[in-house]
Amino acid sequence: MKPVKPDCCETCGRSIELSFHHLVPKKVHSKPAIQKLHAEKALDHYGIWVCKDCHKKIHRLYEHKTLGEEYYSLKRLKSSAEFRKFIAWVRKQKKRVK
Repeated sequence: MKPVKPDCCETCGRSIELSFHHLVPKKVHSKPAIQKLHAEKALDHYGIWVCKDCHKKIHRLYEHKTLGEEYYSLKRLKSSAEFRKFIAWVRKQKKRVK
């Protein structure tokens, strides 16, 4: 089961329309290295709720393999200097209504 949908983006905190981001992209679920690294996780339901802007930026910054091997948690994603810079910028943008 997917995590409960929050009222705001789990990365930038804006209250706008959200989509589910699989922290380990579905395209790499079958890779042996990914299966070994994430054996205890229910990968189909392992993810976060993010706004469209953050979701697009995540996939522009990182390849699927990199997401599955390095940025597979909210904490790890927020540890990325590039993504933190984007979050700081996007928080200042006009909030879109759901």
